[in-house]
Order: sequence, then structure tokens, then C-alpha cells
Amino acid sequence: MFPVYQVVFFFFAALVVAASAMVIFSRNPVRAVLFLVLAFFASSVLWMLIQAEFLALVLIFVYVGAVMTLFLFVVMMLNIDLSRQQEKFVRFLPFALLVMVVFVGTLVAAYLPHHLPDLAATALVPTADGVSNTEQLGELLFTNYLYEFEIAGAILLVAIIASISLAFTGRKPNTKVQNIEKQHAATKQDRLRIIKMQAENK
Repeated sequence: MFPVYQVVFFFFAALVVAASAMVIFSRNPVRAVLFLVLAFFASSVLWMLIQAEFLALVLIFVYVGAVMTLFLFVVMMLNIDLSRQQEKFVRFLPFALLVMVVFVGTLVAAYLPHHLPDLAATALVPTADGVSNTEQLGELLFTNYLYEFEIAGAILLVAIIASISLAFTGRKPNTKVQNIEKQHAATKQDRLRIIKMQAENK
């Protein structure tokens, strides 16, 4: 019998790895975003294979359909100065390498054999009658994996702050800014002027 399940898994797993690598090594920001969309799509197929339909659909509708569309729009609208970005990248390269070493070491320690169950003897747990996949996911996420969920949120927050600090190049000269205090202090007498004009006789 042809192993359809294994072929689909290895194909989309390889697609995720290749698309993720292209996100990092692509020199064009727009292409990097498109490769990230492809990685999300392949990841959703992998979620489908392990019967996590809710995560797969959220990945498609929320990330691919909304978040990545916003990312692509922002990247295409911004005038990115690649030379200044490369200068910042070189300046933060030692810290980035240190974070990468710590992250890879944590992954290696987490994936040691005594931390993982016997994957060959592990089977998918069938969904109980009357209990949806979303309910099972929420129960596991906020009970057994609550601390991991909070740590993931903190990592995403740090990533957002880091990306904003790297992309911010300072306020450009001759740019219009809002003066909130001046706007709040505005009155009708300052903004409205009534002009009396003589009626013309035809």
C-alpha cells in the first residue's frame, strides 16, 4: 500500500524548512514575506495531519489571511534603507549570536531522549464524543502548558520591541507631526471665521 500519509508529511515538512530558510536568506523583504506565507501554509497542512484542525484554520485565516497581508503591505509601503539596516545588523551581530547559541542549546536540552516519550509507540488520541478539538486544545493550553504559553507571549513581545527598535531610523526632517496639546486647546473662535458679504443685485 502506498504510504500517502508519510509522503505528504515529509513533503510539507521539507517545504516548511526550505521556506523558513528563504525567509532568512532572501535579500528582498517582499520575497521574504511571501516565503513566510508559504511556510505558514505548509505548517497548516502539518497541523491537519495531526488532527489539529483549529490550529490549521487559525494559521490560514488569521496569519496568512490577515497578519501576513498587513506585513506585506507595510513592507511594500516602507522605503527601507538597506545600508543602514546592514549597519545595525553588524552592530548587534555578537548579541544575536549569543542569543542564537542559548536558543539552540535550550532546544538541544529539551529534545534529549529522556525528555521525550517513545514517539514510535505514541498514537493520536481520538477526539471524545461531544468534545471539540478547540475545547481540548484550550484545556491543555491553559492547564498543562500555561507557563510555556506565557513564555511564548513574552518572547513575541520582545521580538516586536526588537524589530521596532531596529527598523526605527529616527524622525526625518520636514515631516508633519501632531501637536496633541495644541489640538485640544483649539477653540471655535480660533478656527471659525464668519465673513459678511454684501448681496449682489442682478
